[in-house]
Amino acid sequence: MMRPRTTLLASCTALALALGATACGGGPVAAGGGDKELSGQTITVAGVWSGSEQKNFQKVLDAFTEKTGAKTQFTSTGDNVSTVVGSKIEGGNAPDVVMVPQVGVLQQFAKEGWLKPLSKTAEQSVDTNYASVWKNYGSVDGALYGLYFKAAHKSTVWYSPDALDQAGVKPPTTYDAMLKAGHTVSESGLAAFSVAGQDGWTLTDWFENIYLSQAGPEKYDALAAHKIKWTDPTVVEALTTLGKLFKDKQLIAGGQKEALNTDFPGSVEKVFGPEPAAGMVYEGDFVAGVAKDQFGKKIGEDANFFPFPPVGAGKAPVVSGGDAAVVLKDGKNQKAAMRFLEYLATPEASAVWAEAGGFLSPNKELDLASYGDDVTRETAKSLVAAGDSVRFDMSDQAPAAFGGTKGAGEWKILQDFLRDPSDPKATAGELEKAAAKTYQG
Repeated sequence: MMRPRTTLLASCTALALALGATACGGGPVAAGGGDKELSGQTITVAGVWSGSEQKNFQKVLDAFTEKTGAKTQFTSTGDNVSTVVGSKIEGGNAPDVVMVPQVGVLQQFAKEGWLKPLSKTAEQSVDTNYASVWKNYGSVDGALYGLYFKAAHKSTVWYSPDALDQAGVKPPTTYDAMLKAGHTVSESGLAAFSVAGQDGWTLTDWFENIYLSQAGPEKYDALAAHKIKWTDPTVVEALTTLGKLFKDKQLIAGGQKEALNTDFPGSVEKVFGPEPAAGMVYEGDFVAGVAKDQFGKKIGEDANFFPFPPVGAGKAPVVSGGDAAVVLKDGKNQKAAMRFLEYLATPEASAVWAEAGGFLSPNKELDLASYGDDVTRETAKSLVAAGDSVRFDMSDQAPAAFGGTKGAGEWKILQDFLRDPSDPKATAGELEKAAAKTYQG
């Protein structure tokens, strides 16, 4: 359970209001700025979140209302943000703020001329509170448009401590040791890994972690921008490494066929559900939320993680994702919207959701004590400590037709590779063919 810190937050908010501070803590404060400065104004916010994520983000919106007097209205767009926002703009009903979940979509919005650059105040907060990599991912052609508020740590391997204890293995520190530990787990009665092959995005995450570690950040950046082809030898090497895992029936719960019929929640259930079939599941920090909320697991005791281990002579990868707040030019309340982004850039705003759970912040000024459990604290610490070595999810940087569409592009090709991983070179060729078509388009 989260430790309540409502009193601390209330006093922090009151102090910030009284002094016009941009953050609660040791930073300088500026005089001026009245209490309830935005009373009578309304900001509309659109984003992909629903369920518990929407509920927790509402707490951030409510804290902003308490601070400034501005009312807020949130609309859940579903996964296809660009289509929904585009139709709202065309219909003259554009939201003021959009929480954009993909770098590629942010770039698309900027190139369409839909976005307003961040204010100097917000940009100064980004310079102070974030590693520069987050500013880079929020910028297009040198202008900062996006503020990364919520992040995901996609280099975490989640495991059942009971399963590893029963097999007599400890969390591994290299990729080869992870596969070796997997065989030992398998020999003790459970498969090593549960793989969510029905959801193509999980397979892109497997590839990206292996590729970042094996090929290094410069090649990763070049491939993400399609400055090198997917037929590059480094891609074939990463696919070969991944293929060894995919074709090993001892390592994957139910083998390739069952993996292709397992979605992400199902993959977590196979490890942490009532009838475990595997000891480990690779995916982001959000695995913890499913294990806790759906299967009643106590994070740190019944479910834990180890960092995705380095492959060969490479370094341990840190792949991230995230949601960036942007202000639309066609929104009816741009000034108040920008004030909202200035608020989101403060550790005070991040603390609200951190205390609610299911959240990681790239804001390095956020006190880690704001997180409610040790495992989330460790995950957040790892993300922030990675600094500029963090790399954003590659498929999220690509045009959606290649990196983010069900049954097409990278998702479909990697599903085909899971089904038959015998020819990495041919798979690389298919990826290049699909990438060339969409990047040119």
